[in-house]
Amino acid sequence: MKKIYKTFLFLFISTNILSQDNIADKISNNLTLDGNVEFIEKNLIDAEAFYRSAISKDSMNNVASYNMANSFYKSGLNVEAVNEYKSSILKARNRQDLHKSFHNLGDVYMQNKDYQNAVNAFKKALLNNPSDDETRYNYVLAKELLKNDQKNKKKDKKEDKKKDNKKEDEKKDNKKEDENKDDNKKGDKNNKKENKPKPNQISPEQLKNLLKAMNNEEKKVQDKVNKNKIKGVPVKNKKDW
Repeated sequence: MKKIYKTFLFLFISTNILSQDNIADKISNNLTLDGNVEFIEKNLIDAEAFYRSAISKDSMNNVASYNMANSFYKSGLNVEAVNEYKSSILKARNRQDLHKSFHNLGDVYMQNKDYQNAVNAFKKALLNNPSDDETRYNYVLAKELLKNDQKNKKKDKKEDKKKDNKKEDEKKDNKKEDENKDDNKKGDKNNKKENKPKPNQISPEQLKNLLKAMNNEEKKVQDKVNKNKIKGVPVKNKKDW
């Protein structure tokens, strides 16, 4: 009897848990439907609130995650949209769910101009639904945009390198000019030092003035001597015939 009782109790508890899960799923699904109504009415904030409530009741509600990601995307909240699409991918129950989540994830990456991740997302979407023409078109477009983006980045790198080289050359030229200016300044200083008379040394200008003064004095002395000579010479009288 004890063994039968234990088995009965276990089955009762299990059934009760399953019942609670079904109730939670039902509430979560109803909240998701309410969110869908608000989404259609473009009440995105209210829609998001319902989807959050739905996920809080059932964390594996992939439909609520996917639709909340869509509401984020419509609101321009791209970072939040990316995270929620990734969450819906983890909760996906079939290939169709995976295809839709990966496709929309690729759209967000395209809007962000993150072409590498866009290519990866569209590729995974195609793996889950190879017949979708829109996904295939987006995949090809993302690959083309990625190629052009890589070319432009290479071109920008080359131009930046040229600019850096030009700046480096200009720095070198400016440095040379500064060095030449410094040399000229040093030369001027040296010339000034050479022209400047040293202590106890007569400058060329002073020497010139001294020689001129000496010449003047010598001339005066010579003039005096000449005058004295004239006075000392006897004057000859005219011969009286």
